[in-house]
Amino acid sequence: MDMRDGHARMRPGFASRRARHGGARACLALLLAVPVLLAAGMAWATPDKPDWDQVANIKEAATRLAEMQRRQGATRTFAFIDACYKTQSLNTDYTKGFEACITQDYLETQVLALIYSRVPPETLKKMGAPTPELLAQTMGRRIATAFATYKVPAERVKAFKKLVDKHGFPVFFKALFPGVDMPVPKHGLPSEGEKKK
Repeated sequence: MDMRDGHARMRPGFASRRARHGGARACLALLLAVPVLLAAGMAWATPDKPDWDQVANIKEAATRLAEMQRRQGATRTFAFIDACYKTQSLNTDYTKGFEACITQDYLETQVLALIYSRVPPETLKKMGAPTPELLAQTMGRRIATAFATYKVPAERVKAFKKLVDKHGFPVFFKALFPGVDMPVPKHGLPSEGEKKK
């Protein structure tokens, strides 16, 4: 660099040499980053089976949901579930926490649909409440979108739903309605105890 007259001036060839070295550094950085990017891309794929205990996670999510429902009611519980989806979907991988969001959405909607199915349609309309069918449809879309985000295969979604019906629904329902006979969730499976009756 030349500092004549108090101004910095580049020597001839200096800029082109710096550009060549900068280009080489950028190329080297890209070559080093490729294996890292490929490894990260592989991590984004949903594994065949989660590395957590799904039944325990489903039961924990059902228990927390029942406590929240009793303390805060359905409106705040749905707001929590919405926030859960937004927060957990920031992960690049399908996680235990995201699966808990799906579990809670499914359980809350199932119970609300059961309750609304016992209310006359005209009363629901006066209340400004959705029909059980609308609840089920919108929940189905939310959950389908959630699973599609992480490319969870259909057979794994079906297996998960069976686990929630079998292990999560009884925990949630009995915590909310102790002493009440538990209905079978619509399109669900009865629990082990109910199959024997």
